[in-house]
Amino acid sequence: MSGFVEKPEPVQVPGLTHLHTGKVRDLYRNEAGDLVMVASDRMSAYDWVLPTEIPDKGRVLTQLSLWWFDRLSDLVPHHVLSTELPAGAPADWAGRTLICKSLNMVPVECVARGYLTGSGLLEYDESRTVCGLALPEGLSDGSELPAPIFTPATKAAVGDHDENVSYEEVARQVGAETAALLRQTTLAVYGRARDIARERGIILADTKFEFGFESTPDGDRLVIADEVLTPDSSRFWPADQWQPGRAQPSYDKQFVRNWLTSPASGWDRKSEQPPPPLPQEIVEATRAKYLEAYELLTGNAWS
Repeated sequence: MSGFVEKPEPVQVPGLTHLHTGKVRDLYRNEAGDLVMVASDRMSAYDWVLPTEIPDKGRVLTQLSLWWFDRLSDLVPHHVLSTELPAGAPADWAGRTLICKSLNMVPVECVARGYLTGSGLLEYDESRTVCGLALPEGLSDGSELPAPIFTPATKAAVGDHDENVSYEEVARQVGAETAALLRQTTLAVYGRARDIARERGIILADTKFEFGFESTPDGDRLVIADEVLTPDSSRFWPADQWQPGRAQPSYDKQFVRNWLTSPASGWDRKSEQPPPPLPQEIVEATRAKYLEAYELLTGNAWS
């Protein structure tokens, strides 16, 4: 069992039609047919949307995504049309709302890995592969890979777990040409972001992207969508503390995962019981991690 511990009721706004309540984002459509994407302060872990929110998280995800979109636009166009607050929207939507193009989304999570950890490490330990890609012997948790790899996953519904799939399976689902474009673009964006993060003392261990196609007079073009290179979609590690062979300190929600699986939480991940509320000190520490990632990457003080 998984999903929402307490599923929120969608906010009703005149002129907006509610489409979907996701793990973190709420989607609406405006009267012009554009998507309105609102990043909440919800936190998800282990396929659960937790009952405790992290203050400012939605704004951090939105503002950091906008910062990255600007630095990636020569590699791939993004879906953002405007950051203007829709008429009649709640004041607390400010800073975490994007008006976006409506795209034909590709049903694949496009994951790039430059370091071995997480589900990739579990597969490597069993078969010396990640998503079917053979890797050399002798790697451990946190090891840098010989070169970044494209390790796609299926896009799961709320409460379900994204499943790693092979490149061949992606090609079967979306076609060889689209699969090749996804792999090429994912690795190009990862490479750019990895270098930018490295200049700021941060290792971008892995990240995931979502893409869609936009119809243009010249044919369909690939567009990057949703969020990009945030602590929710990426593993950021402090470079000066990197040490292969152990779990790495991080700027992402690993802090929450660690607490949930610790004796302090009293929660059995394998049970059907929902996870407990986060204690205040975990909320504050997690918020600090997200803000630190934003400030280190952008060079801007959070306000």
